[in-house]
Amino acid sequence: MEWPREAFSEVLFPSLSAPASEPIPVLPEAQPSWAILDKSSPNSLKQQMDELVSNHSNPRDHETFSSSITFDESNGPVIIENSALVEPSTHFIGPCYIGKKAIIRHGAYVREYSWICTQAVVGHASEVKHSILLPGAKAPHFNYVGDSILGKGVNLGAGVKLSNLRNDGAEVILRIGDARMSSGLRKFGAILGEGCQLGCNAVTNPGTILGCNSTVWPNVTVTGVHGENSNHR
Repeated sequence: MEWPREAFSEVLFPSLSAPASEPIPVLPEAQPSWAILDKSSPNSLKQQMDELVSNHSNPRDHETFSSSITFDESNGPVIIENSALVEPSTHFIGPCYIGKKAIIRHGAYVREYSWICTQAVVGHASEVKHSILLPGAKAPHFNYVGDSILGKGVNLGAGVKLSNLRNDGAEVILRIGDARMSSGLRKFGAILGEGCQLGCNAVTNPGTILGCNSTVWPNVTVTGVHGENSNHR
């Protein structure tokens, strides 16, 4: 069985074909989009992040932040662009990158290998780990985003959780209709195409993919691979 078109970055993130004004991860072209989450694969998120933070020419001085903003750089630097807004009582674990005009709100927890692009939002009491928020993506209220990719214009309602680990800890299996296909990953949350909107307290099971402009109603749990404009209620 071949991967459906929704597995590929050019379908999920069409706006990335335009030139970027800031560093943005290079997503796979010949492979399914979640290959970037495999830390052992060439051009993985881990590899790209390590290169980005080691070569960044003008890191923002952490001394300019409020003393309530804390950093753990024992395993790599935290790079925050000058135009990003960081509110009090936030914590960062490096290596991670916060792009231009991104907003990190009070109480956010940004963990290692998080790539928060321009104008993206990590909100109050939200946690992001080993994930990409592409330009304009929002995880604004009480969200968990683990091993996931959020496209431009994605919005997570309050309390949305993108679960990234099966209860038994086994490999994540992708459900495509009645078929089951191996992802090759033990930790794999969700890949949300551009414009997806998830209602309050929705949950995506590990290995969920939603095509562009899909909608998830509040309190709904979603599993599997779905095309653009899909509606889950």
